Amino acid sequence: MRIPLDYYRILGLPLAANEEQLRQAYSDRIVQLPRREYSTTSISSRKKLIEEAYMVLLDTNEREAYDQLYLAHVYTPNKTADQVPQQTLTDNNSKDQDAQSLSIEITPERLVGSLLILQELGEYELVLKLGRPYLVNKPSSVSLKTGHRATQIEIPENPDLPDIILTVSLACLELGREEWQQGHYENAAVSLEIGEELLAREGLFPSVRAEMIADLYKLRPYRILELLALPQTQIPKRRQGLELLQSILEDRGGIDGTGNDQSGLNIDDFLRFIQQIRHYLTVAEQHKLFELESKRPSAVATYLAVYSLIARGFAQRQPALIRQAKQMLMQLGKRQDVHLEQSLCALLMGQTEEATRVLELSQEYEALAFIREKSQDSPDLLPGLCLYSEQWLQQEVFPHFRDLAKQQASLKDYFADRQVQAYLESLPTDAQITNEWSVINHQSFPQPDIHHSNHHNNHTTKTSQHHQPVNPELPETHPRPQPESTQVSIPRWNHPPTNANAGNQTSQIPSTAATPNLRPHRTNGTPTAVTNHQSPKRRRRKPTTNTLPQRFIQSQTNFLSNLDPKTRLVWLVLFSLGGVLIFSLLVSTTFGLVKNIFFPSASLQGEQLAIQLNQPPLTIPDPNSEPESSTEELTKETAKEVIETWLSAKTSALGQKHDIDGLKEILTGAVLSQWQSVAQQEQEEKRYRQYKHNVEIVAVSKKGTDKDYVSVDAKVQEVTQFYQNSQQKKSSNENLRVRYDLVRKEGKWLIQRMSVIQNFL
Repeated sequence: MRIPLDYYRILGLPLAANEEQLRQAYSDRIVQLPRREYSTTSISSRKKLIEEAYMVLLDTNEREAYDQLYLAHVYTPNKTADQVPQQTLTDNNSKDQDAQSLSIEITPERLVGSLLILQELGEYELVLKLGRPYLVNKPSSVSLKTGHRATQIEIPENPDLPDIILTVSLACLELGREEWQQGHYENAAVSLEIGEELLAREGLFPSVRAEMIADLYKLRPYRILELLALPQTQIPKRRQGLELLQSILEDRGGIDGTGNDQSGLNIDDFLRFIQQIRHYLTVAEQHKLFELESKRPSAVATYLAVYSLIARGFAQRQPALIRQAKQMLMQLGKRQDVHLEQSLCALLMGQTEEATRVLELSQEYEALAFIREKSQDSPDLLPGLCLYSEQWLQQEVFPHFRDLAKQQASLKDYFADRQVQAYLESLPTDAQITNEWSVINHQSFPQPDIHHSNHHNNHTTKTSQHHQPVNPELPETHPRPQPESTQVSIPRWNHPPTNANAGNQTSQIPSTAATPNLRPHRTNGTPTAVTNHQSPKRRRRKPTTNTLPQRFIQSQTNFLSNLDPKTRLVWLVLFSLGGVLIFSLLVSTTFGLVKNIFFPSASLQGEQLAIQLNQPPLTIPDPNSEPESSTEELTKETAKEVIETWLSAKTSALGQKHDIDGLKEILTGAVLSQWQSVAQQEQEEKRYRQYKHNVEIVAVSKKGTDKDYVSVDAKVQEVTQFYQNSQQKKSSNENLRVRYDLVRKEGKWLIQRMSVIQNFL
């Protein structure tokens, strides 16, 4: 067969090379050896080709004839030099050249050597083109009839086949790296995967395969960026990018996890990578991704999930998503200052009282300065907060979502939406949610210097009760308790907002959320500074004869003197009886005090219980009610019960009756869907299993500080009998060490992830 090679390329020489250069090139090529995985046969074949090229070019007459053919090929580009017809293999070792194609004729023994040289010259596509037919048409067992018996015999395998496989695999490796350097990441992955699958199928050259696997792992972030950047119409490829991203997150243990995904990215690099890919993800994709990741738990994923919930809730007019973001912020508020985001969520839910109250607890001084600057002509911070929320959505939230980058944020349009209005009307008022943040807002952050005013104007409340919204389409704003005016000491704001015309803008929003309620302490249209000064409380004195009004004494005297004698007598008797009664009460009280002093009785210490006869001292639970959820830590005994419950549910789901619904009682999340799919497939194919299990709990450990997330390591012995169409097919006996990730939901432990970490033979 003929191979598209020329002797100058084999030796790495130009056409005008002299004899000295020829000798030096030959010496260098002989000394340079290929990878150590090659056999001596392939190395010898390569050496013979190099020697052949050297001998032809060293002879003056042969070189002159070869140069004529070489030049003829160079100046006739229409020749099919790259077309290599597969011909019948021959033992002819002739050095004659074909004028129609600049190539050399080789014997089958020299094929592997020629492929090796082509691979060294960077002709990777040509190596794949020439080598693949030998991999497709590999020798296999065939039936032969000898006499009266049909026997299976093995056709002798080509001894050069492992070297051909190695050369093709290395060509895939180098071609993948070449595509990687050119920025064609998906093409690079395809080349690497072809080579890796070839070596895995043949079970050869594990070191070369390990290089390919390592490159594939390092290539994953680049592939994700390339796939997610594709147009949204290419759904399958973008879904592949999301699946690759999910696999990286699983390997790392979350966005801020410390697992090794073999990509070479540390935690900071990976966080920057996540920020980079956010620009290629839609708001729905980010919502799904980060909400799932926040359940690991992950503070970073929770924060990103909050942003996606707010963006999606605002853009798609779904306030329920904003309410969900608000609840997630309550969890984040235990560890970091998220009062500004909490305030913005409250504003978007129409809870203006809460929005201003939570805003005053924020440490975002620059944002506070901007909000106060835009609220100078208002009794509260709502105008500035509304303007800031629009700019925050437009400049800091929407640009991170592919489908919202060019969308305008308008509070007026948001609150004018009928779906939003209907949802906000169904929410509790500010007075009912006052205590919602009480646990969160005072956890661990120093508060700014805020001076609360205790002065209230009754006229303000009366006026606000008759206040009507400007927009007749919006529901009437119900009167709510007014928050106290504040004055905060803040540093100078060195970073103005991006929009240069921000100072001239006014927030275009309906009065339902933005019209400030009337407040006291206004002087000439501006709010006055409020201090801590309070008017002193008046003390009440006990009335005495010296302090009783003289008019009261005279009226009593005139009343008695104007009565007739009989009536006066009756009144005197009544007064006397009253005096006797009062005297007896005083005597009995005095006697009791003296008795307690000299003869004290046993008394109970501390505060006494207020127990009534008509009410039980403890609330009697409803017999049909569910028991309260326990917050106790998971013990080994409880963990064993959970694992045994799972194994029992697994036995029922994969058993003869296929009780798939039982999986919901012990599994949650992706692992539930996975096992439901397995059970349904077994049921459709009329297969079932019988299990025998033995469980031993090895360790129970908490995941982070949250008691509701626990990891359990257990040794599980599983004996399985496999049946199909009621016929036993096979059996297995496995001793495994399995790690179960448990989560407590509504007081019940569920398994959200499981993985085999060791298989005992």
